[in-house]
Amino acid sequence: MCHAELPSLRRALAERYRHRRQAGFTLIELMIVLAIIAMLAALIGPELFSKLGSSQIKTTREQIELLGTALDSFRLDVGRYPSQTEGLDALVTRPANLTSWTGPYLRKRDLPKDAWGNPFIYEIPPHRGGIGYDLYSLGPTGKAGGEGDNKEIGNWQ
Repeated sequence: MCHAELPSLRRALAERYRHRRQAGFTLIELMIVLAIIAMLAALIGPELFSKLGSSQIKTTREQIELLGTALDSFRLDVGRYPSQTEGLDALVTRPANLTSWTGPYLRKRDLPKDAWGNPFIYEIPPHRGGIGYDLYSLGPTGKAGGEGDNKEIGNWQ
């Protein structure tokens, strides 16, 4: 090998090294990025899940308000709230022998469910403190009772 070929060989090796270096990430770089992502998830994850729970409760309260407005419209037209046997179905389907019914009282012909996919419970006369009727969700547990975010959500709150 002569002296004249040495600089071109160095350039070729440097070029090859540069291409290799630009081709991807090293294992250490990937591990650092994964560690940063894991730390962010550990810090932000619990906060996001608590927001999710509170947004489901808020959504359920808003659906109770919507159903309450529909029940009030039914009462204005018919002169009473739906009976226990008619239930919330009276908001979307005309009960027998009600000529003053001008529904449906909901935009969609399906009754909404709470944020956890369970049907709302309608009771008349009220037993839990609602005015005129009780309308509630059993919350995330789907069972009566509970405390904190696991308690029932109703029109008496």
